[in-house]
Amino acid sequence: MSSEDVIVSAYANPGDREAEASVRPKRLDEFIAQHRVRDQLDLLLKGALGRGAPPDHILLSGPPGLGKTTLANIVAAELGVGIRTTSGPVIERSGDLAAILTSLSEGDVLFIDEIHRIARPAEELLYSAMEDFRVDVVVGKGPGATAIPLDVEPFTLVGATTRSGLLTGPMRDRFGFVAHLDFYDAADLEALIRRSAGIFGVPITDDGAAEIARRSRGTPRIANRLLRRVRDFAEVRADGVVTRDVAKAALKVYDVDDLGLDRLDKAVVHALVTSFRGGPVGLSTLAVAVGEQPDTVEEVCEPFLVRAGLLARTPRGRVATEAAWHHLGKTPPGPISLGQPDLFSRGGE
Repeated sequence: MSSEDVIVSAYANPGDREAEASVRPKRLDEFIAQHRVRDQLDLLLKGALGRGAPPDHILLSGPPGLGKTTLANIVAAELGVGIRTTSGPVIERSGDLAAILTSLSEGDVLFIDEIHRIARPAEELLYSAMEDFRVDVVVGKGPGATAIPLDVEPFTLVGATTRSGLLTGPMRDRFGFVAHLDFYDAADLEALIRRSAGIFGVPITDDGAAEIARRSRGTPRIANRLLRRVRDFAEVRADGVVTRDVAKAALKVYDVDDLGLDRLDKAVVHALVTSFRGGPVGLSTLAVAVGEQPDTVEEVCEPFLVRAGLLARTPRGRVATEAAWHHLGKTPPGPISLGQPDLFSRGGE
């Protein structure tokens, strides 16, 4: 399983995805947060509608769970056209992509999730489709091979990626609009939770929404997941109303602490502090200590732990910060030297 698949599966199962789809906004004015991106998209789409032509191709980047798929569907809804959805890993051959492209109707939206994982032959075929709305399909092999040009109806490609740095330069340059989605702040998450609670039919107080938002790691997908789990607790062990006390009790049952750390996050911090006396320690060694794959620790846990100020990446390895020691109720053994942070190093392996 790839690191991106791990990220998605860590916070969503089939039942969760169905529930998540029910709370996804359908129009741009219903989309909460990402105000800058939303305003830019509004201009792009209204300009295209005014000209009666498909808008430029759109690239959406950012961590999982922030609304890239939702925005792709909103783009199609705002334009009043159909949408075809696929993902980069699925497109292994150029012929697979050619079949998808030639099936599009005029003005349709083609959404490719995790577009950085598309196979290179398919990526090269996509270049001409994006620029000239034409694909060359090669028939036969060797000296007798023939390239047959096929016209493609004008379309808008919406690409989504959690790792924009892995996109090739030629691919990135062909997108006319590039947007990065940021983590949500607490106020936006509270508004999102209240909206979702209304759709789920869950009575919730303002302080209950605030408590869930505070532990949602700035991610709406996680906020909706926690809301559903708190709803279960409220209906079974309380009076059905989600208050702050009910949310606290529920999230304690589901092993989500005050900062939003789950079981694996806490295992990583605990191993750093207790087993390695704060580090530095290499990624592979740390992963073995918590019984997970290195990619899972690096892609699922570390981004949030770094943002929360509990872990630092250094040239020598991973280091627990003073905040990590205090979060576990322990006193640091002495001044912690983090050295020069290296956010791109898998240090100490």
